[in-house]
Amino acid sequence: MIDMHLHTYYSDGTMSPTELVRRAAERGVKTLAITDHDGFNGIKEALEAGEKFGVEVIPGIEISANMKGEELDGVPDHYAGKIINMHILGYEIDIQNEELRKAVEYMREKRQERNRKLLSAFNRIGYTISEEDLLQREGQDYVGKPNFALALVKKGYIKSTGEASTPGHFLRHPEARKIHREKIHVRKAISLIKKAGGYAVLAHPMKIRLPKEENCDLYERLELVLDKLQEWGLAGMECYYSTHTKEQGERLADIAKKRGLIITAGSDFHGPEFDYNIDVGITSKKE
Repeated sequence: MIDMHLHTYYSDGTMSPTELVRRAAERGVKTLAITDHDGFNGIKEALEAGEKFGVEVIPGIEISANMKGEELDGVPDHYAGKIINMHILGYEIDIQNEELRKAVEYMREKRQERNRKLLSAFNRIGYTISEEDLLQREGQDYVGKPNFALALVKKGYIKSTGEASTPGHFLRHPEARKIHREKIHVRKAISLIKKAGGYAVLAHPMKIRLPKEENCDLYERLELVLDKLQEWGLAGMECYYSTHTKEQGERLADIAKKRGLIITAGSDFHGPEFDYNIDVGITSKKE
C-alpha cells in the first residue's frame, strides 16, 4: 500500500514526521510521500524514521498555485478574468535546491500576511483568537487554515474541526472568505519542482473550482486544464484520493492513462483530530 499525500506538523498536520511514518508502518503502508505545504523541514526526520520502520519515504511538497481562466484554450468567454486555483504536488525533490528554497520563503511570507488578515477578521466578527491559539506545538513556524480550525475547537466555538467549514460561519463567513492569499502561477510551481529534480502532479483534481456552467461535463473541462498543465510540464495526476469515489478515481485514472500521466494515490491525512474517515493509506471515499 502507498500514500503519496501526507502532512506533518511542519505544515498544518498535527503529527511529527516520526509519528506519521510509524502510523503508516502500523497500517501496512510501504511507500509514502511527505508533502507539507510550502516547505520540507520534516523530510530529514521522515527519512530517518523510514529507515527505522521499514517504510520508503519520498521527499515531497505541496504548492498552492493558480492560473487565469483565459489561459485555457477553447473555453467560453466568461472564463476571462476568473482565477482557477489548484494544488501541485512535487515528488523526489532536492530539498537543497536554492531556487525552490527561495520560492518557499516567499510563499510562507504570503501565507503569514493572509493569516494576520484572517485573524483580524475573526476577531472583528466575534471569534476571539490570538496568535498563540493558532500554535499547537513549541517551535511551530507554519499556520494554515486547519490550525485556525483547531484554534476554534480549543476556544470552544466549535466541537469539531469539520464545523469550521459551516456555510456562512467561521472559515466560510463572508468576511473570512474575502481574504485571499497571493499564490504563485501554476506554470512557475511546475517549473520549480522540475528544476529541483522532481516531477509535478496535480493534486485532488475534483476539488478544482472551475467557472459554473450549465450542462457542463466536469471531466471535459478538467481535460482542458490538463492540456495546459501538460504543456507546462505536468507529469502526473492524483487519481485516487480520500474524498474521491471509486467511480471518480477510475474515471480519472482512465484520463491519466490516455494522456500518459503518472497515476498517484493519496489520503491528504493531516492528523486524527480532523476527519475520522481519513487516515494514512485511505485513498478513496468510504461508501
